[in-house]
Amino acid sequence: MITKGQKINDRYEIIRSIGEGGMANVYLGHDIILDRNVAIKVLRGDLSNDEKFVRRFQREALSASSLAHPNIVEMYDVGEDDGIYYIVMEYVEGKTLKQLLKKRGSLTLSEAIDIMSQLTDGMAHAHNSYIIHRDLKPQNIMIKDDGQIKITDFGIAMALNATQLTQTNSVMGSVHYLPPEQASGKGCTIKSDIYSMGIIFYELLSGSLPFRGDNAVEIALKHMKEPLPNLRDENPSIPQSIVNIIKRSTAKNPKNRYDTAREMHEDLLTALDDERMNEEEYKYKYPESENDNRKKEKLKSDEDEITEDIKMIPKDEENQEESEEQKEKKKKKVIIILGAVFGTILVTLTGLFFLVPKLTSSKNVVVPDCEGKKVSACEKALQEVGFEVNTEIKTEASSKIKKNLVIKTNPEAGRSIKKGSKITIYKSTGEETVKLEDYTGKNAVEVKTLLETKYGLKVKIEKKEVDDKNKEYSDDEVIGQSLAKGSELKKGETLTLYTPKNDVVFPNFAEEGYSKDDVAAFCDKYGLNCTYNEEQTSSVAEGKIISQSRLVGSTVSKGTNLTVKYAVKPKTVPSPSTTPKATENKESSNINNTTPDE
Repeated sequence: MITKGQKINDRYEIIRSIGEGGMANVYLGHDIILDRNVAIKVLRGDLSNDEKFVRRFQREALSASSLAHPNIVEMYDVGEDDGIYYIVMEYVEGKTLKQLLKKRGSLTLSEAIDIMSQLTDGMAHAHNSYIIHRDLKPQNIMIKDDGQIKITDFGIAMALNATQLTQTNSVMGSVHYLPPEQASGKGCTIKSDIYSMGIIFYELLSGSLPFRGDNAVEIALKHMKEPLPNLRDENPSIPQSIVNIIKRSTAKNPKNRYDTAREMHEDLLTALDDERMNEEEYKYKYPESENDNRKKEKLKSDEDEITEDIKMIPKDEENQEESEEQKEKKKKKVIIILGAVFGTILVTLTGLFFLVPKLTSSKNVVVPDCEGKKVSACEKALQEVGFEVNTEIKTEASSKIKKNLVIKTNPEAGRSIKKGSKITIYKSTGEETVKLEDYTGKNAVEVKTLLETKYGLKVKIEKKEVDDKNKEYSDDEVIGQSLAKGSELKKGETLTLYTPKNDVVFPNFAEEGYSKDDVAAFCDKYGLNCTYNEEQTSSVAEGKIISQSRLVGSTVSKGTNLTVKYAVKPKTVPSPSTTPKATENKESSNINNTTPDE
């Protein structure tokens, strides 16, 4: 139990609680070393005993601490103190986007676009650092009085799982922004965050959520099955370009969404251009569900039937008029013909019912089991019991049956079917493999997403020193891979992609003897925003660094804020004998003691 006034790690003093969640509680604290307020997120007590959960909490928090972006809350520290696992981060004065929506209802178009531009810019930076949020919602977005937003809960959201869907009110809030693939347990990609941002954009403009229900499961099912309501139905003044951005980002099929958050960000920047305001409605390239193709085929079939019916309608009804006598004769003729036809059919069917089984009957035979046999041995076994073997041998991948051996037959082994039936043999191509390409020069995040989601490989991204120091590389550019082009990997096997090691880490300025001037040079070199505070002390040499705000070993990124304290000598207090007042009194006394001659 965390209480007011309690100190964590002898440094962070708890002031008050500012929020509670399903996984952690958040407190306003004061960093007594750097003399500033901070937000402290503390892992819930019932979860701190789960070693696996704790490791994940720490790992993801450290990963998120590398993010440096104006729209992402900075992480300062992560650690453990007497069983309390905590994360220290920037304290943002303001309210959550959810609180703003409750107060205002919907926002204006310009306000919503401004917020979404900041949100997509921040998320593009996170995705470039291989971090997926997984729990984007207005409750996790702070907005300051000047309109700047700050995204919170990076890394922590990645530790949540589907079993928490109905455990807390905070998770009930999460399900309103849950992408269909996450609701169905298929895992998350950067496109999952894009879906959540689309739902947030919808809520900002409409003031309400697109899908509601009595429980989390009902809402999740609506995300998976029901189409998103069209904003223009309730507010026709919203430009089609804006509706298209929402429609594309919230597609059920991830293939129909934006490929990256950066692409969505750039689309937002031009959405209100004159040539885009009334653009055509965005059409999905891929089916939104498995039933879409079948629906299209049914509609086409119905359309063809209606067309044929139209062709059958007489063009000139006046020419079709007949006398009553002629009509009566035709009716009788039709009845006679139909009676003859039905009689013939009845006799024929009766004969077939009794005669055909006797003429065509053959003994049923059980299909032998060929699993694991050679194809030639299987063919021989099938032919020996009277079956015909299909000349086309089909293939399937199998992790159980060795390559070129029989996996199964169709009809399958054990079925009793007529002698002479045709049997198809399926042979194994071995365990399914993926042939690697040369990924050099490509975006590591995109390659990782493709190989993991489509082929089931495990892909790691590691930093590596570049050989050519004169050549410039982007941070996420692949400069090498652990396996060469043409190598084959099985599902679940691992490939490592190497990106350039451009990172610089924060040293321990105090232990390494940095002075204020040394730190200033460091900040100039790496483009940091540095603040210098004095601290009076006699235990550290004047001008030397005492403490720093950034975690030792965390990554240096351009634009990062850094605060350091450096030592200055304590100010000396003058003795009473040398004070101006004493001197003045002494001079006055001398004057009074002089004689006129002096």
